Amino acid sequence: MTEDLKTLQQRLSAFAAARDWQPFHTPKNLAAALSVEASELVEIFQWLTPEQSARVMDAPETAGQVEDEVADVLAYLLQFCEVLGVDPLAALAAKIDRNERRFPVGGTAPGSRADDGSRHSPE
Repeated sequence: MTEDLKTLQQRLSAFAAARDWQPFHTPKNLAAALSVEASELVEIFQWLTPEQSARVMDAPETAGQVEDEVADVLAYLLQFCEVLGVDPLAALAAKIDRNERRFPVGGTAPGSRADDGSRHSPE
């Protein structure tokens, strides 16, 4: 059974506290670490074709690398949210709601610009 996000945040917090790392877990440092870990995830896919990237989980070595980097990204994101008091699931739900209003089904074609000049990728 997968642990819930709050339990994982508590484990991460306890891990950092046991090592006296909290002074370093500032929003700026955690955001930077998150960016570095996301870049390490990108690096795995850097020179792969779209077809190769779709099969990256087929090889145990690369699957393990992907899982490790996903874990690192999620760990830093959860720590970042904990420090700033952001509920990541509530933030995601609110963002999905905004994107559903912003990009209605049957709206502009994928890859084209919306009338307001905004991008079409849900960010």
